[in-house]
Amino acid sequence: MADVLDVLEKDHVATESLRRSDQALRLPVVAPPTSLPLDPPLVPQVGEQTHAVGLRAQRPDSRNHGLGLTRYIDDIALPGMLYAKIKRAGISSARIVRMDTSKAEAMPGVHAVLRGSEIPTNVFGTSIVDQPLLADPIVRQAGDGVVAVAAVTEQIAQAAIDAIEIEYEPLPGVYDALQALEPGSHKVHGGDTNVYARKVIRQGDVEKGFAESDRIYEGRYYTPGIEHAPMEPFTSIADWDANGRLTVYASIGRITLARVDLSRTLGIPISRIRVIGTVVGGNFGGKNEIRHEPVLALLAKKAGRPVKGRFTRVEEFIASTIRHAFYMDYKTGVTTDGKIIARKVRMVLDGGAYCSFSETTLGKACILSTGPYVIPNTHIEGQVVYTNKTTAGSMRGFGAPQVCFAYESQMDDIARDLGIDPIELRMKNFFRDGSMTSTGQVLHSVKVAESLQNAVKKFGWEVR
Repeated sequence: MADVLDVLEKDHVATESLRRSDQALRLPVVAPPTSLPLDPPLVPQVGEQTHAVGLRAQRPDSRNHGLGLTRYIDDIALPGMLYAKIKRAGISSARIVRMDTSKAEAMPGVHAVLRGSEIPTNVFGTSIVDQPLLADPIVRQAGDGVVAVAAVTEQIAQAAIDAIEIEYEPLPGVYDALQALEPGSHKVHGGDTNVYARKVIRQGDVEKGFAESDRIYEGRYYTPGIEHAPMEPFTSIADWDANGRLTVYASIGRITLARVDLSRTLGIPISRIRVIGTVVGGNFGGKNEIRHEPVLALLAKKAGRPVKGRFTRVEEFIASTIRHAFYMDYKTGVTTDGKIIARKVRMVLDGGAYCSFSETTLGKACILSTGPYVIPNTHIEGQVVYTNKTTAGSMRGFGAPQVCFAYESQMDDIARDLGIDPIELRMKNFFRDGSMTSTGQVLHSVKVAESLQNAVKKFGWEVR
């Protein structure tokens, strides 16, 4: 008993000591000052450079990258995981007449086979919901998936899809954006037109501007589709728990959008879906939306095991999205001293088989199509069309690089014809502080002229 009392007494002394120390450390309460000091604002004001410029960027993940320790999605392997393969159509416009999966289903090591008819809502899209996960029954691009399997190895899964027999009825196709505009062209999604998005921007009176111009220049410019080609191909893993909740591992850039599409296509509440964004091995805009995740999820549900799907390099080219191909017609009126008076732009975007981010790309392209120049009279008209080609989607710039190529090419043509240095021509027409764009936006803190002057100085540009 005496020992117990000694321990309790020691605890009491220690507690009192801590309490006194705590009181000693407490800071006195100070009344707030009547006026606060005016420190420099953290948010830069109009015309002021941000405080972040000139500071070294911190990369806490650089050590793992440098040592090769970064864990990408293909480094993840869940217990009992199966591997998925999707059979691609290989034909750009057709109707599926017959499909025989019996040989694949009978192969040892194959745990699940999935057709488009088994997907609760077999269609997705960011703005226009028009893209099937597995074509059923119409194929609109060669990269359309038509059936998927899950097996214990990738080799068995590949052998299984090779064993699936599919009979197609070929349909007419359209493979050029300008041809897609013609009345008699094949309509990719039916209806009476292949045009699915339009945008028009007007400022001033462009015809009056042309009448007041000394010279008028016209030209057609074209930029092709471009594949993102990341080092890491599109890869995802789907796994269900015992309570019917889905976890998807993927290097998707927009996981909230992915959860929405997964919820819609699978027909389950979004609250039962978790998307874990893994370290991205290259995106460039090409991993902003789902590709095969609902297919993997349904295969995993049928097999009762997690399923991984990984694109081959060929699939990256035919079954992912690419940069939009653009046809651009530019007509520009200028004075003899190089002042731009009017510019008219007409562009046609090749959206491929499905919409994806085409509406966003069209909008940004139209807004930026007149360039960083003060032009009082503008008329911009753009439209996106369906073709039976690889779907065009988001890629860095969303239409800005394409129109930049066009208007800067024409600026060089104008400078050459007028005998004006191309730097001088641009400086004469650049936006300044307070300039207004074709959409009516008033600009502040415009640094394009200073940037070009710095580039000229560093490059050593000399007028010849």
